[in-house]
Order: sequence, then structure tokens, then C-alpha cells
Amino acid sequence: MSDAQRGRRSGVVMPLFSCPRTTSWGIGDIGDLDAMTGWLAAAGQRVVQLLPINEMAPGQNSPYSAISAMAIDPLYIDVSAVPEFKAVGGEASLTDDERSRLENVRRSPEVDYGPIRQLKRIALRTASDRFVAAELPRATPRASGFASFLATQAWWIDEYAVFRAIHAAHGDRPWTEWPQALRAHTEAAVADARRELFDEVFFHQYVQWIAHTQWREVRERTHGVALFGDLPFMVDGDSADVWARQDQFRLDLSLGAPPDAFSATGQNWGMPVYRWDAVARDDFGWLRDRARRHRDLYDGYRLDHLVGFYRTYGWPQGEGKAFFTPDNEADQLALGERVVSIFRDSGVDVIAEDLGVVPNFVRASLARLGVPGFRVFRWERQWQVEGQPFTDPSTYPATSVATSGTHDTEPLAVWWDSTGSHDRREVARLPTVQRLTGGRVDLTSAAFNPSVRDALLEALVASGSDLVLFPAQDVFGWRDRINEPATINERNWTFRLPWPIDRLTDVPEAVERQSAMWAWSVKYGRI
Repeated sequence: MSDAQRGRRSGVVMPLFSCPRTTSWGIGDIGDLDAMTGWLAAAGQRVVQLLPINEMAPGQNSPYSAISAMAIDPLYIDVSAVPEFKAVGGEASLTDDERSRLENVRRSPEVDYGPIRQLKRIALRTASDRFVAAELPRATPRASGFASFLATQAWWIDEYAVFRAIHAAHGDRPWTEWPQALRAHTEAAVADARRELFDEVFFHQYVQWIAHTQWREVRERTHGVALFGDLPFMVDGDSADVWARQDQFRLDLSLGAPPDAFSATGQNWGMPVYRWDAVARDDFGWLRDRARRHRDLYDGYRLDHLVGFYRTYGWPQGEGKAFFTPDNEADQLALGERVVSIFRDSGVDVIAEDLGVVPNFVRASLARLGVPGFRVFRWERQWQVEGQPFTDPSTYPATSVATSGTHDTEPLAVWWDSTGSHDRREVARLPTVQRLTGGRVDLTSAAFNPSVRDALLEALVASGSDLVLFPAQDVFGWRDRINEPATINERNWTFRLPWPIDRLTDVPEAVERQSAMWAWSVKYGRI
């Protein structure tokens, strides 16, 4: 896609898990992208930014804690559309208890991961058994399609499927607790496991084929809306990727971030740290594979925790202080530019999450490489000027992403009501805000309301940034939060829209928001 074709665009950050249809199984799935992008297209939006859809580690709800950097989480499969599941009766094939649980997760106001995962696993096991019995023996077109998938995706599916099979055979214990030969990933032990666990390996291959097929089909039905993914900086230590490349990771360190706006003490994410010298000796092969995989899935993607590719913050597992690797600016700059170039040259749009404690040289590097970083309105201020005035959005550089917040920040409504009168006055003084409100909205004293919401949103649509992305909560002015960093609680990653995604045209609030966003997109040249 050329720069001219991209042009000025706006879009919405919408976790796939948040957008189920009426008939979905309690969570947004691949099939729901059709209705989601249809609504967005009618709102003049040209991009939807998804959170990672990688398969999550057992017991995890965070899309940033993945058991594979390549596999799509089976949670996102539209099981009702799987031909083999339909052939055995679909939902009618479930037991009374299973159908009761299905209705419960559909009615739940939040994503209830445990029961959803169990129900989809039951349906996919049934479908896999049907495929083995009815398709493979007759060498049907579906059997040929499956074989073709295994051949073209062997570069990642072979390692992943055997890892998942061994993982299941050992009660989902982490690979660091497996027998020594398997733990060490010896060629003989892996080959033996592949033979002994053939049926389980096959099941995971089949599930990924279904996910692959559904994703490929829905890519043809996005109504002109570009699908943007999110490439996590790291996967879980108990993952197929780390198990197969143990020499490229430091398991004695834990990935994290220094103190910043999200945490006064810093964050420890419990994931391994890159052994950058070993990664370089392999010519950054795994990162090249990840770029290839994301190119196959998306029209573009966000690089999560961009600064980590320049300097990674590691916490010792025992005593000791956290530190950066590499440990000097020259090596950090060389590393970061090499890695970012791998992603930038992957053939799709790449944007970079450059938030938190980010050195000036990193942002200067992004500018040289032509990779857009983020401009989060509440943090774009002239920090060295008395009063720390906000930066007017009209001055944001074209090569940037303007936004009201991220999936990690509190929603715009919460931020506005918690900020002081000084900040509100500074916002009201911005030339773009003054021009848009014309004195009709008293931002200085007003609590968050639809007028305040729209003044702030329109100011960003009018910004100089070529790309504007709004979290769905901010579009509507909701106070629901996707995630609260540095915390573990039952609410993180469970947000669902208050209405089914296929019913938005029947909801006056959604219709009004669609109309407003369309008008802004036309007015500011983002259609």
C-alpha cells in the first residue's frame, strides 16, 4: 500500500474478545470481525487495532502472555461455523449441561474465559474426530486443504503442535518441569514424542487450520477497514518459542519496565529476557519469523513496548538490581534500529508503542526510520515550560499516531474527572479546542459529559497525525477499563460491549456515535 493510498486515517482500538455477536459463545471471535468492521466502515473508520490474538498460556487471560508467538488462540474460533461441528448437529450435539453453560457465558456481562475455553475445546474435539472419520479416509477437498496448510505453515506449526501435545501429556506443567531430554529439546526426544502423541499433535494442527481458514476468509470481508494487529514484545517463558530456542533467552532474568506513569516501583512481568548476542548470531531469525507471521495475518501492526527492542529491562530472579541490556546508548541504538528495520521492512504498516520511560534518542531513531510513534493527548505537554501546557494536536507530526489513551490507561472520562482545574484550563486554551468549541463548552469547570467528550475527540481527529486511534471506551465516553497495568485482578481483559456487535444498528447511542465519527472523518479528510 502506497503512502498516497494510506493518507489520513482514523480508527478504533477494539479488542476482539470484547465484540461478540448474539450467537457467539460469550467472546468475540473471528466471525465477528465482519460485523465489527462493517459498523466501523459506516462510521468512516479505516483501521481497527486489535489486541494480540496469540494463544494464551494456561490459566492466563492476558493476550500479552502467550504460549506461542504464532498460533491463534482457539478461543477466537467461530465454532458454530466449523463444517465438522455443524455436521454433527452444532449446538444440538452438546449435552444439556453444556448448553446451559453456553447460555450462561452468553448472558455474562464480561468475558468468562474458563467456561468458554472448556466449551470450545469440547466442540473442537468433536469436530476433529468428525474430520478424521469423514474427511481423511475419502481424501476430500477439505483433507487436501488441511494437507496444504501443514505444508505451507510447517515453519511454525510443527514445533507448536508437538509442544502443545507434550504440554498436555504432562498435565500442562511448564516445560522446565518435563523429563530432561524433552526439557532440553533433543531431536530424538521430540521425534519420539511426535510419534507417541500423534493424535494430540494432529488435534492442535487441525485447530490451527480451522483458525487459519476462518481468518483468511474474514480478511475478504472487512469492508475496506484495515486490520491492525499487536506484536507483543515477548511471549511467556512457558511457550513453544522459548522451549525451542532456549539459548536465545535468559531464564534467570525477568522482563519488566523501570518506574514510570503506570508504576512508581517499576513492573516485573515474569517473562524471560532476550539474550541479544545469541539472537544476533541467529540473524534475528525468530523476530523475522514473527514479522512474517504478522504480515500474513494483518494489514499492519503495533510494536508493543518498542523501547525494549533498544534496551531491555531485566530483573534478577534472586537478589540484585534491575538493569538494561545492552548497557550503553551506542549498542542500544544499533540494536533497536536493526530490529525495528526488520519489522518496518516486513511489507505492511508498522506503528510503535513508544510510551513510558523512553530516551530521546529512541524517538529520534523512530523519526529517522519513518515509524510512527504515539501521541497520547494527556501526556503530550511542554514539560519544561512553566505551567506545562498541553501541546496543540494540530502540531503533532504527520508521522505519528494521535490517541486519547491506550488499553492500559484509564478511560478519557476517568482521566478528565480526576484531573485538576489547572489542566482543564490548559486544555481549554489550546487553539484547536478554542476553535472547535467557540466558547460554547466550559471545559474549565465541566465534569466529563458528551460535549467535553466530543471536543476532545474532535481535536484529535483534527490533529496533524496521519493516523488517529481511539479506544472504543473513549468513543462512547464509557468508564470501563481494559487493563490496569502492574495488577492482577478478575476484571482485566474481560470487557465486553454492552450490546452484541451485530445489533449496533438498533442501538440509538451506537447510531449517534457512528454518525458523529463519519462527520469528523469527512470534515478532516480521513475518509
